[in-house]
Amino acid sequence: MLEGHERDSKSLSVDDVKKLHIFFANFIQALGETNKLRQQVIATATVYFKRFYILNSFKSIDPFLMAPTCIFLASKVEECGPIPIQRLITVCSSLIKSKFNFAMTNDFLYRPQHVLECEFYLLEMMDCCLIVHQPYRPLTTYAESLGPEVLNTAWHIINDTLRCDVILTHPPYLIALSALHMSSVIHNNDNAMKWFSELTISIEKITQVSQQIIQLYELWRGFEEKKEIPGILFRMPRPRMSHSGSLAGSRCSTPSGMR
Repeated sequence: MLEGHERDSKSLSVDDVKKLHIFFANFIQALGETNKLRQQVIATATVYFKRFYILNSFKSIDPFLMAPTCIFLASKVEECGPIPIQRLITVCSSLIKSKFNFAMTNDFLYRPQHVLECEFYLLEMMDCCLIVHQPYRPLTTYAESLGPEVLNTAWHIINDTLRCDVILTHPPYLIALSALHMSSVIHNNDNAMKWFSELTISIEKITQVSQQIIQLYELWRGFEEKKEIPGILFRMPRPRMSHSGSLAGSRCSTPSGMR
């Protein structure tokens, strides 16, 4: 399953790859918020990004190009209206010069044609399977009787899970229940805990997801992004662009059976 990670293992450790996904999830979040996109769009874009690099090396396409491409595609799939590519590129350039200037010293050199070409590779890799079922809808359904405090914290926990692989390995309803369970513990909500005791779903399945989320928090807590990311990016395999400006050497894996 982790084909992309295996291909990068000579340059990057497992924790390096996890930290890169945290960093680029933060970057996609900032891109989406600056463009005033709904969280559903940002979450879908992040899932696209993770799906691509689960199967492909970072060398296949520069993640600084893949991130805005995922936002661009997700904005169309989630029917919020496509973002003008030039505006997206302008926002990317502005964020890299300000909030993320510790990660990239050069200007953002990609242009609209690069985003469109990257979108083609992304669509090909996903075999046009673009619908992403997120945990937000089951979360709001389950939380109706648990109160706004529990719901609000659980919502933030789900946002955080976009920085690990839980969204790729577990169904949305189970992630929603795990986030609610963690939130109920945080707020010491007895009514919520009683509600969980009456569920027909195994609490062991819920806690398995919770353990993965806790592992994310443990890694994230010790992750000094501004200090560590420049070195990780330096070690990360990077693609080269051809003289024509196209994405040279982009050879993306397609899962067997998807063609």
